[in-house]
Amino acid sequence: MLTHFSEAQLADPNVAEADRILKSCQHYGFCTSGCPTYVLLHDENDSPRGRIDLIKEMLESDAPPKASTVAHLDKCLSCMSCMTTCAVNVDYLHLADVARVHIDTHYRRPLADRLLRNALAFVLPRPKVFALALRLARGAAPFRRALPGKLQSAVDLLPASVPAAPPTAQRYPAIGARRARVALLAGCVQPVLAPWINASTIGLLTRLGCEVVVPPAAGCCGSLTLHMGKEALAQASARANVDAWIAEMDGEGLDAIVVNASGCGSTVKDYAHLLARDAERADAAKRVASIALDISEWLVKLDPPAPPEPLRYRVAYHDACSLRNVQRVTAQPRTLLRRAGFLVNDVPEAHFCCGSAGTYNLLQPEIARDLGMRKAGHIASTAPQIVAAGNIGCLTQIAQYCDTPIVHTVELLDWAYGGPRPHALAGIELTRMPDDATPTPAPDASAPSNPHEYPVTFQRSVSPPPAPADIGLW
Repeated sequence: MLTHFSEAQLADPNVAEADRILKSCQHYGFCTSGCPTYVLLHDENDSPRGRIDLIKEMLESDAPPKASTVAHLDKCLSCMSCMTTCAVNVDYLHLADVARVHIDTHYRRPLADRLLRNALAFVLPRPKVFALALRLARGAAPFRRALPGKLQSAVDLLPASVPAAPPTAQRYPAIGARRARVALLAGCVQPVLAPWINASTIGLLTRLGCEVVVPPAAGCCGSLTLHMGKEALAQASARANVDAWIAEMDGEGLDAIVVNASGCGSTVKDYAHLLARDAERADAAKRVASIALDISEWLVKLDPPAPPEPLRYRVAYHDACSLRNVQRVTAQPRTLLRRAGFLVNDVPEAHFCCGSAGTYNLLQPEIARDLGMRKAGHIASTAPQIVAAGNIGCLTQIAQYCDTPIVHTVELLDWAYGGPRPHALAGIELTRMPDDATPTPAPDASAPSNPHEYPVTFQRSVSPPPAPADIGLW
């Protein structure tokens, strides 16, 4: 692709990066078939190829971004399905980040949108503030129909109650001989919505011989603010985490930085890029990113044996986009679940986003609803007893539309290796499958092996979303 940036424009490092990425795009169009918004909306401007053209036009212009351009770019999920099929490896991930930063800097959004985004950027990265906000928001639930559309969708995502966060120690010693020392990213949203995920992670790791440290100075990874274009806030979060983890690495040492929320993991692994122009921390960010691993990647390295009593239950494994498309971690969760005895089913159309995408289901609720219902339908087609995923956003989103209990992958693994029964399975009777049972094939299991070749049969829904299933997730 030809670009026409002036020398003055290219003096901006973000524009210079965008220029390099734009020039790599050949407009072959392989990206379009795997793009959820293009498949749903059938608008070239809502495809990766179309958005690339819009970004080029927006950055080359010295005028403020057009409202129509912002609307199309806002609809991008950042699922990065497009990057898995691109023939020339266009770095759409970082191009989209540049575009969002440009919009946040040069475009004045309508007041309601601006207030909502600023509120999310302030509340979500702060666990105590987020927990308080959830409790206050519960009071608005009876008045849902009187609220604006986006706030109605936000109320639908509220948990039935806000669980009390257990006391968090800074160090959890290994049980038995210590095999490794790792840091766990506690996160911001996850410990408020589902504190048992971190508890399962710590319990499993310590039983497998890992000393686990949770530095109190490490907090939000920065992904939520980065994906809203608030680069300075994201970089501040990254700096705090890098400083906290480097102190551990240079102190008693770390074998890995373990992340159990895949959206956070994608960002932490990209800290070298996010802080590339930070003279004080660029090298430290590279060191941190080099040992950051998803929990499933680290568990595979630990290579635990099969548990003495394998749990023979049918599990539909949902690939979070940040794991499948960004980190390219697909085999490890399935390997671990199967070793633990679970009968693992692949979900048809696995490359399609569930509609969570960070704050997307709050900012683009209609598209998120359609994607959530579509995903739930594919999950149901595998007749699972349990759904597993590796990202808190996916768990929250899918639970709205799926009658089957959904849990984090690490909760199932912790259960299989002597930990407590997952929170979402409390009070639910499950029938163990016989030892010779095999996973239930999906109706379209004979479809081509390339996930992007699944036929498109979905139509945009016009009915209201079903009421969230009461399955005890919270």
